[in-house]
Amino acid sequence: MTFRDVYDAILLVFNYMNKILRGPQFVPPTKEEVQRMLQDSDTNKNGILDREEFATFIQNFTSDMVKRVTMHILVFVIFTPALAFCAKYVAERLPRLRKSIRSIPNSLYAGFATAGVLLIVRLSHKRLVRSN
Repeated sequence: MTFRDVYDAILLVFNYMNKILRGPQFVPPTKEEVQRMLQDSDTNKNGILDREEFATFIQNFTSDMVKRVTMHILVFVIFTPALAFCAKYVAERLPRLRKSIRSIPNSLYAGFATAGVLLIVRLSHKRLVRSN
């Protein structure tokens, strides 16, 4: 398998995940990240992955995917909506904001909070990729 074959397969996996998992889209690893994972798995450094090295690559990739999915669930399904509802609850207790905050539906409030967190995550990911 060539690097391009492996990278295309990874893009297909991310495309499929983004179709079946709701919420913000998963950002696939960059070509450089995949290249680094392939090089880390090539233990004899001959530029070709044998079966054991490919198995190591798949284990590393799968481990990375589990981390990404877990983080996605924690941030966008559990943490962000809970934080949004807590912030709304606190804001409703402030006399000057009470009326306007109560007029915003919970789903819209949680949606804005999720969009804000998604923007922060995407921007930090871009900065991280540029710095590597």
